Amino acid sequence: MVNKAWKIIPRPLLETILNNHAQHHRVPQPLILHGPRGVGKTTLILDRFLGEWNKGPHLTGYVDFAQSIKDHHPNFDGSFPWYSWSSCELPSLSSCQTQLENCLESMAHKGIKLGTISSHQIFTTLNKWHGINTALRRILNQNASKIAISNKVSSSGLWDRAVFALSARFNAFEIDGVLDFEEKGKSLSIDEASYFKEAIVALRLAKEVIKMQQKWRANAIADLNRSGRFSRSLANSFTDWPCLLLELLSQAAEIGHFQPKLVINNVEILRNAMLTDDSKVCGSMYHDSLIWRIIALGANERCLPVILVTSDSYYSYQAFMDFGFPDIFVSRETFGWTPQEAKMHMVTDYFTHAEWMVIDDVLGPNPRHLFEVYMLKQSNCYQKLMDNEASTFEDIVDAYLAYLQVTVVNPSMDKALSFLQKFAIDARSGKILEHRLHFGAPWRHPPSSKDPTICKEWAKIQLMDFVQSLVNAEFGVNYLADCSLEIMDDPAAVALVEVGLLYAQRDPSFFRPISKGIQRCLARWLVQERMQLSYQNLLQYLWQRIIRGRSYRHLMLQVGYDKY
Repeated sequence: MVNKAWKIIPRPLLETILNNHAQHHRVPQPLILHGPRGVGKTTLILDRFLGEWNKGPHLTGYVDFAQSIKDHHPNFDGSFPWYSWSSCELPSLSSCQTQLENCLESMAHKGIKLGTISSHQIFTTLNKWHGINTALRRILNQNASKIAISNKVSSSGLWDRAVFALSARFNAFEIDGVLDFEEKGKSLSIDEASYFKEAIVALRLAKEVIKMQQKWRANAIADLNRSGRFSRSLANSFTDWPCLLLELLSQAAEIGHFQPKLVINNVEILRNAMLTDDSKVCGSMYHDSLIWRIIALGANERCLPVILVTSDSYYSYQAFMDFGFPDIFVSRETFGWTPQEAKMHMVTDYFTHAEWMVIDDVLGPNPRHLFEVYMLKQSNCYQKLMDNEASTFEDIVDAYLAYLQVTVVNPSMDKALSFLQKFAIDARSGKILEHRLHFGAPWRHPPSSKDPTICKEWAKIQLMDFVQSLVNAEFGVNYLADCSLEIMDDPAAVALVEVGLLYAQRDPSFFRPISKGIQRCLARWLVQERMQLSYQNLLQYLWQRIIRGRSYRHLMLQVGYDKY
């Protein structure tokens, strides 16, 4: 057990389900793989699937929108945060857009090299959704064509001329590099080489046409951003290029020859990406347009397998309703291991039975907790601590719990307080809908004063009241009980979901902390804040609990659904 390397343990049932979905060359629905943080979703994709899904005819594009967040990504010696990505410095929408488009373009190049995507196919698909004549004429004029182009020339004629003009402009060596002609050029005839080169130039021409049309809409999009309105056509204009590539790849998919698929990790970052250019739509609009069009492509013509990976509980239930109905996506929710499974894998190999009893009681079977405690156990600090006869394994678990408290829970609760303060300001200015301030709601009467100190005290009392109600409900609340969704109107619940400490799971529909370790830290936070209350604030808190206090015991977790 000493210094034994951590191994990635297979999950046969979940892996079989995901493999069955990915083995199809085209599918009617995208799949969402979701679950709380730390249960091993990214590890499963990277270490168990990505290699296999790039063998033989299979080609998998992997996009991780968190990759540009260098402080919290394994590629830059960081680690994924326990709290929500919204608490980090998010990347720009342009960065996420470029990342997605580059991935899809490289997949399209692979399809061209296999001969499954041709210039004619690119033209047909582009012409089906876009009026391209004006853009093609302008591109031909930009290429200094001295020959007047008749208005009677068809779209296909303009396309052929534009492809010819662009092929002269592009660097031949660059195109050869994309097609790897240096390696296989000797085995290709002149006609075959010309066919592949024409397809590459056609793909670049299609991109140029779409980007030109986007520029024409720049002023309209800037006005859209200023006014805060919504336009589906303008939103779709910014997803035209990735969706065209997805359609081309889906059409080119062929069993046993070319089977592309796309995995998008941390898709919630795209939804919250920062807008740095008024000529682009906002991140949420881009995100919704992209997913809408993937759904439409799958429903109408079948789409290549698209797997969205996320830890945001928005995608466990609310996204399904926002995009149409409860079964619009294929949902695969994972919670990691059950206590029995974790014990079977961990005891004797990584922890003794006595150590496991402590971990199971304090932290639960969350795989990331187990990995971090094991790494701490293998460190020199632990060895020095255990040299002291008075020290026990409980000390290292307590130190890890203190680490979670200081670096994860306390900063996240401060962020949640700022959300509640903003709610109070919005309620005072009339920005909150009346149904959220219904009669009897504990949060119905935010302070009328603009004093930030009073507002912060009210927010803290609301947050403490909510955490106390969770404690009374044993940290298990069924938010779909009686089909009321009443807890989702609670600004304190929404704030803790936003910061990532609570997770609203799909099936069964429970609302709970993301792990037993985080649950224990939430209880510690409540005790600590109660101890620090002044006498006046303590009276306010007790009055809140007795007169207006929350109670979710009627929505308590049911016996038999323990999914920690």
